[in-house]
Amino acid sequence: MEEKKTDRRVIKTKRAIRNAFAQLLAQKDINDVTITDVANLADVNRKTVYNYYAGTYEILDEMENDLVAAFSAVLGELERKDIASPYEIFHKLTEVINADFDFYSKLIGIDANFQLTRKLATMLRVRINRILSEKIPDRNKANLISDYVTSGMLVVYRGWFHSDRSQSLEEFSREVGTLVFSGINGLVKN
Repeated sequence: MEEKKTDRRVIKTKRAIRNAFAQLLAQKDINDVTITDVANLADVNRKTVYNYYAGTYEILDEMENDLVAAFSAVLGELERKDIASPYEIFHKLTEVINADFDFYSKLIGIDANFQLTRKLATMLRVRINRILSEKIPDRNKANLISDYVTSGMLVVYRGWFHSDRSQSLEEFSREVGTLVFSGINGLVKN
C-alpha cells in the first residue's frame, strides 16, 4: 500500500500557523493567544486554522511533539554509543534546533513552556536509563542519576542556548560533562 504524501500547501499552511503561534507566544501568555490572533498573523482565515487544530493548546502540543520526535530520532543514534560527555547530546540538539532556528528558538524561548521541558526530560530520561541499565543494576540508583543528569542538562542547555553563546558549545559541554561525571568539586578544580 502506498503511503499518502501530505500536500505541500497543507505543510506550508500549518507551518505559517505554527510560526505565527510561536511568535505570539513569545509576546504573550498562551491563555491570551486566540485563534483569531493566530489566523491574522499567519494570514489565513480562522476556519483554516480550525481545519487543522481544535485550539491553541493543540497547536502547542503538536509543536512540542515534533521537536521531541526530532530530538529523539537523533538521540537514537547516540544510544548505541558509550556517551562519556554530553557534547554529542548538546551538539545533536543544537543541530535539530538550527535546522529551523527561528521556529524552535521561539518555542524554546517561551518561559512558561514547562510542558516541552517535561516532554524532553521524559524522553531523555528513558534514553539515559537504557544506557545506565547495563552499567548500574540498582534501579533506584540508576533512576536517581538519570533524573539528576536530565534535569540539570536541560536547564543549563536552555541557559546556554539563550545566552550570547560567547562560550563555545564544545567548552560548555566539556564543563557540563565534568559537572555530571565529577560533580561540583571536579568543575571547581578545573
